[in-house]
Amino acid sequence: MRKKRVIIGATSAIAEQCARLWVSDAAELTLVGRDLARLERQAADLRVRNPAVVIRVLTVDFMDASAISSLAEDVVQRSEGGIDSVLIAHGSLPDQGSCEKELVACRDALAINALSPVLFAEAFAGHFAVAGKGTLGLIGSVAGDRGRKSNYVYGAAKGLVDRYMEGLQHRFAASAVRAVLVKPGPTDTPMTAHLKAKGMKLADPGNVASAIVSGMARGSAVVYAPAKWRLIMLVIRHLPRMVFNRMDI
Repeated sequence: MRKKRVIIGATSAIAEQCARLWVSDAAELTLVGRDLARLERQAADLRVRNPAVVIRVLTVDFMDASAISSLAEDVVQRSEGGIDSVLIAHGSLPDQGSCEKELVACRDALAINALSPVLFAEAFAGHFAVAGKGTLGLIGSVAGDRGRKSNYVYGAAKGLVDRYMEGLQHRFAASAVRAVLVKPGPTDTPMTAHLKAKGMKLADPGNVASAIVSGMARGSAVVYAPAKWRLIMLVIRHLPRMVFNRMDI
């Protein structure tokens, strides 16, 4: 059966790869972002890959709760029979030093990485609750597993996403609605270009997208991408504080 899917933050590198994987069996793809020109270019590329798919592009203020609610309502009403899945993929990697020195930077980092994704998730979760089915995927990060001095503001935002998704999963435990939390490790995207310049080994966004697509198809509660990060973060989470505090990470 062909699916009707929505991607929030559709122009992010990982989301673009997910869209390319999904377009082959999609009846409808709705791409949501802030840059209309980039969305239109992405839609044109996807139409070449599958001329039969219906692709819509929508822009919205990612921090306006009322606008997000209206967008979710509009998307659901346009899709006859409802939507099958939503992936929420937007965010940014803030500079920790700037967050420490400038409260505006700190606020903005928390807002775009925690508050905004949760608002989108809650907006679509309400429609899935009424339909009694659907899959909602939200991209968090391994950074949310334990606070580290190098990125604790970003980690705190992703930690909020962790707790939110845990609660959403509990809410829908007795239903056919699935809430999938995705935790990528550092991935080769424009957001991490400065890490790549320092020689850090980064995951391929196509491989991360494949893990997301398969994880959402299974309805997995948590997807680490690549999978090795599940073990890595298990170790980091359980390090004694006296050992952890001596680490320069």
